Amino acid sequence: MRVQLSRAGSLMAGLFLVPQSALAAWELNMTPGVTDVSKDIYSLHMIIFWICVAIGVVVFGVMFWSIIAHRKSKGYKPANFHEHTWVEVLWTVIPFGILVAMAVPATGTLLDIYDTKDADIDIQVTGYQWKWQYSYLDKEFSFFSNLATSKEEIYNRLDKNENYLLEVDNPLVIPVDTKVRFMITSKDVIHSWWVPDLGVKKDAIPGFINESWARVEEPGIYRGQCTELCGKDHGFMPVVVKAVPKDEYEEWAAKKVAAAEKERRLTSKDWSLEELMERGEGVYNTACASCHQADGSGAPPAFPALKDSTVATENMDQHLDIVVNGVSGTAMQAFGEQLSEVDLAAVITYERNAWGNDTGEKVTPKQILDYKNAQ
Repeated sequence: MRVQLSRAGSLMAGLFLVPQSALAAWELNMTPGVTDVSKDIYSLHMIIFWICVAIGVVVFGVMFWSIIAHRKSKGYKPANFHEHTWVEVLWTVIPFGILVAMAVPATGTLLDIYDTKDADIDIQVTGYQWKWQYSYLDKEFSFFSNLATSKEEIYNRLDKNENYLLEVDNPLVIPVDTKVRFMITSKDVIHSWWVPDLGVKKDAIPGFINESWARVEEPGIYRGQCTELCGKDHGFMPVVVKAVPKDEYEEWAAKKVAAAEKERRLTSKDWSLEELMERGEGVYNTACASCHQADGSGAPPAFPALKDSTVATENMDQHLDIVVNGVSGTAMQAFGEQLSEVDLAAVITYERNAWGNDTGEKVTPKQILDYKNAQ
């Protein structure tokens, strides 16, 4: 017993002596957010919270007063009665009235949350293990958003920055004072797209499209995460939304449209092996290295090595099929819809010539396009 007390004392002392920098922020309440819907949700939450507090004070107040004021030591004897009509009416009518009072504002808020009509911009949000794809349907361009936190920070080789695991290479950009509809789905497993400041949290389910919307009033950067356990890198799947003035958004969107058109024209370019290798290395480090490792050694048995593998050094058709269509029943995703024809050609070329594979073979974007059309 003495040993247990000593251990408990040491634990409590350790808790009090932990440096403040090592403690997570004690944020116990919801955030009001930056949209009308998020503010309504917060107000509704606070109203119901205080109603619950008032009910708790009344109920426990009466209970404790009854226990203390009518205790046996003061000579009170318990009353012996049942089926008191007025008491039963009161404890039925009063809770019913309270529930109705809470349901009225809650219903109004729910109707606002689900009112996605008359949107100015439609964006499809697609979850992948472990990244997000944003498709601007009215502008006809799309891009992927990947975690930008460095491996050095994740493995404690560098100090973690302020936005550790909450930064991406390509944030979702939307204009302020504009109703944006989000159509949320998934290509593999169930994810969940959550941005607290926008008041948006929707599951991304394969084969289904869930809708939500937001109208941000002030420019800023708003961060969120995937909130559905979706695999080993679930914690490395942040969401970053950047709200900008309308003229800045139009300028950004025009650049994205031009870049998408340029990417489409690159399909017909005559690429050299060196150009494909240079581009392929970047694609591999972004899309493949987290599983197959930067040096191609893999993490068997889940993620086989590409270095000296027969897939990457011998059978070209098999290599194309695996990268484009994935491998059913394994963690190997289908990258045919995730990457452009140029990026697919570049990464396959890189895998066939990196880490000493040195096949000297290259795959052109036209070959990828022909391969897709033949399927």
